[in-house]
Amino acid sequence: MAKYQFRVEVEPRFLPEQSAPSQGLFSFSYTITITNTGEVPAQLIARHWVISNSAGETEEVKGLGVVGQQPLLKPGEAFQYSSGCRLRTPAGTMHGSFFCVADDAERFEVQIPPFMLDDGTHRVLH
Repeated sequence: MAKYQFRVEVEPRFLPEQSAPSQGLFSFSYTITITNTGEVPAQLIARHWVISNSAGETEEVKGLGVVGQQPLLKPGEAFQYSSGCRLRTPAGTMHGSFFCVADDAERFEVQIPPFMLDDGTHRVLH
């Protein structure tokens, strides 16, 4: 087991009730579960997201914590939160990273692999 390691799981969801496709507004939520799979307690300090729509437009979001919190996770502990974003197209992707600091002051980044945002009508070919 790695000394400094978080596992990140993502569940994206399209929000039709908060979207207005005719006006180019597509709302999505995503639920993130962060689990400390390492050997030492560590705290999530900051986030960095890259959000891209299917028209090739990209937005970066950086900030302290997640949903106003900087959770400290002991080995085996998990933290879950939900947030959202809006796109001007019916599909896109998000990826990013969390910046963390362990109890022993070691700093590390947790990469969040790309995941799809999709309104269910648009399919991206791979």
